[in-house]
Amino acid sequence: MKKSKFSLLLVLTLVLSMFLAACSGGNKEDEAKTDNDSEATGSELAENQEITVLESAEIPSMDSVLAEDTVGFTMINNVNEGLYRLDQEQNPIPALSDGEPTVSEDGTVYTFKLREAKWSNGDAVTANDFVYAWQRALLPDSASFYGPYIMTGVIKNADKVKAGEVDPSELGIKALSDTELEVTLEKPVPYFKALMAFPTFYPQNQKFVEEKGADFAKNAENLIFNGPFKMTKWDGVAATEWTLEKNEEYWDAENVTLTKINYNTSKDPQAAANAFEAGQADVTPKLSTPAVISQYEGDSRLLTWLEPTEFWLKFNQENEALANKNIRFALSLAFDKDALVNDILQNGSLAANYAVPADFVKHPETGEDFRAANGDLNAFDAEKAKEYWEKGLAELGVESLELNFLGGDTETSKTVDAFLKDQLQNNLPGLTINLESVPFSVRLDREDTQNYDILHAGWGPDYPDAMTFSDLWLTGGGHNKMSFSNAKYDELVKSAQTELADKPAERFEALQEAEKVLFEDAALAGTYQRASNLLVNEKLEGFTYHIFGPEYSWKFAKLNK
Repeated sequence: MKKSKFSLLLVLTLVLSMFLAACSGGNKEDEAKTDNDSEATGSELAENQEITVLESAEIPSMDSVLAEDTVGFTMINNVNEGLYRLDQEQNPIPALSDGEPTVSEDGTVYTFKLREAKWSNGDAVTANDFVYAWQRALLPDSASFYGPYIMTGVIKNADKVKAGEVDPSELGIKALSDTELEVTLEKPVPYFKALMAFPTFYPQNQKFVEEKGADFAKNAENLIFNGPFKMTKWDGVAATEWTLEKNEEYWDAENVTLTKINYNTSKDPQAAANAFEAGQADVTPKLSTPAVISQYEGDSRLLTWLEPTEFWLKFNQENEALANKNIRFALSLAFDKDALVNDILQNGSLAANYAVPADFVKHPETGEDFRAANGDLNAFDAEKAKEYWEKGLAELGVESLELNFLGGDTETSKTVDAFLKDQLQNNLPGLTINLESVPFSVRLDREDTQNYDILHAGWGPDYPDAMTFSDLWLTGGGHNKMSFSNAKYDELVKSAQTELADKPAERFEALQEAEKVLFEDAALAGTYQRASNLLVNEKLEGFTYHIFGPEYSWKFAKLNK
């Protein structure tokens, strides 16, 4: 998913091993224990279960059909719920599904029984709420990016519904009754249950959505909730503060301890650390500035991990110059990623000469990391960059180029992007970079409309499979947004989605080959794989982060004395 992660708030690392091994790192208490119960640990709960959390960006959308970013998905994950949710060890566990579903022999039909649950307005959550939301996510009028992206090739007939070739009722989801739901897949999907924990697959109350019309999800007053919390204050996309409160209508409310979560945005790492030290915040955003990070070396309040989140430069090929392969190669090779992570970030982030992150997924037979086959691709080489640059300029019939570079508006974003601008201009004679630093929501819009030349963007996985990165770059894909098209790449990825779906090793290797093709075409340039570092109040037990899908879950947290 798109990251505020786009916001480039970077962080210190604890390099985690294999993806699922990393999952145990999701609970702040895991290093000492796996039981999150305060009584079991001898802790006494604080009387006031209210915390303050600092976030690095505003919320672009609270509509689960339209959301496409980390902040929005994380908020939706805490105030709503789907068939599954992720637990503290990153495992998908039944949520609105009353136990595990029955599955057809061929692994393509899942039948769920829904537990008794309510929306915050008192309406029952029904199977039709899922049908409505999934269909809405594919309707052209909804203009959802995530619906077509994440459902196509997974849910039966999703592509045909999106194209208007079949009626929405033909989508592979049916309400057998108010409490029974049937989901039909195009093919067996090994990560299906994890996918069902992703917010795009959450239900929506049709009556409420349609009554609100264009006002739905515009602010807290135009939302209802079925999750552990409800949003009681949020004035819309420009709001810099919002509030979540415990949802007493939630089916598992007795196991939710926090009563109130106050959110404030903070884009300055030092200011966030100062607020934390002053007792004005219990959790900071992901810190980034080396000077701030160094203050907390060895401090038990510092929580660190390596994310399978990657940043890259996207080249908009609608620009004639960037449609030139030699120009793209020149840009890809012209900046020193090692200097970026070692001298600028100084936080343990990794230089990313790749599109699928390290320590994320492993070969199903050999156990080797995805990176083992391809290693580094298009690594820094100033001399080769100049050679490609001169060839590209000659082909374009020009002696110089001026390109707009779109980046974030946080202090760290500005520092990182200024470094990249300096590297590109110094190593490519005749290049002028115009750097634009804009808020997260503006960048999302500019990316969606391809209103940029070069974009520094980020992506974190939606589910635990390499496909969550590989299918981004399919021709015409909902998240391509740079007009990249390569027939060989499409063929490899689509084969992994179809005929190789039940051949794990061959499928894995096809995606590795596809990554190589992506870089042979210099479609984009990796910059770094992000490491995370944030401060957490030691009295806050059960703080849970996720390394795919929504970022945090507050259901498991509690404040001790």
